[in-house]
Amino acid sequence: MNTSNIELPAWLEIVVIPILNIIAALFFTGLIMLVIGVNPVEAVGHLLRGAFGYEGGLGYTLYYTTNYIFTGLAVAIAFHAGLFNIGGEGQAYIGGLGAGLIFLLLDQYLPAILLIPIGIMAAGFFGALWAFIPGWLQAYRGSHVVITTIMFNFIASALMVYLLVNVLIMPGQMSPESRYFSEATWIPQMHEVLGVFGFKVTRTPFNLSFFFALLCCFFVWIYIWRTRWGYDLRTAGNSEEAAVYAGIRPRKVIVTAMCLSGALAGLVAVNVIMGESHRLLLNFQLGYGFTGIAVSLMGRNHPVGIIMASLLFGVLSQGGLELAFEIPQITRDMVVAIQGLIILFSGALALMFRPWVVRAYLKFKPLGEQHA
Repeated sequence: MNTSNIELPAWLEIVVIPILNIIAALFFTGLIMLVIGVNPVEAVGHLLRGAFGYEGGLGYTLYYTTNYIFTGLAVAIAFHAGLFNIGGEGQAYIGGLGAGLIFLLLDQYLPAILLIPIGIMAAGFFGALWAFIPGWLQAYRGSHVVITTIMFNFIASALMVYLLVNVLIMPGQMSPESRYFSEATWIPQMHEVLGVFGFKVTRTPFNLSFFFALLCCFFVWIYIWRTRWGYDLRTAGNSEEAAVYAGIRPRKVIVTAMCLSGALAGLVAVNVIMGESHRLLLNFQLGYGFTGIAVSLMGRNHPVGIIMASLLFGVLSQGGLELAFEIPQITRDMVVAIQGLIILFSGALALMFRPWVVRAYLKFKPLGEQHA
């Protein structure tokens, strides 16, 4: 029976199938751990304890989660337009450059009530600008967006190295980073906010941009599924011929989708630059853009699924550090391998369990209808 054309409820597509993929990945991870002489149950305990079980663990987990939400949304919005944006790394990097330049120029003259919104807009604008060029090349010159976005990642990296080593470096220091921005540019961290209300929590980089990321999830959902622009985007992504027949301009959709995707990736700078480092430095975005691809695939390109997948990768990022520390046989590379297995089952093997889920759904659906 051909199950590929059978539509499933959203809770099955976004929740059940990704969970089955994760279980499969963890099963094979457990087998690898047994081979190297590690108790998988003990390893999972250390992983969860590192992510949630000690003071500050949850803060770091949610800090990483925030970055993955931004890059996951960036991949998802491009995917719905039929595009595969692999340039999140470069777009996040240039987004940080945009915010950094604004702060270096204006942080001594403007108050926080102006600097923070301007910094957020600058991060999104520069990220969008860096994605606009591959989008335009795809739409009007036929250059495949996968190739151009990968190339632009390298260009962004080289550009940032040059600027931070030769132009933006703080005078008198060896490390290639800018000076600290004034406190008027800092996004409040959660331990500071909770301290105002009398709650004492461990200092972590977790800051209010987490709630901004959740707000972006809501707006992306509204845009894709509740607006005409989102309808145009999904139609062009599913069938360019149908889009043209309906009076939609696919080229415009491609460029718009890539700009929105780049803007969302650029917002990583809000969490890292404005919320944590408070200065411009090399490789602040390292890994978030590429992991966002796995986050989007695992979350089925839906904001709710992206939030859950981002939390999972946040747990792996923070809990993996504890795991590598407590069990010497499991190195940091092993943690990356675990992430790789999850990416494998969520990406290349994402639909492996779908036929079984469809058959189970069709088998029990009539029973549900009889009781309804």
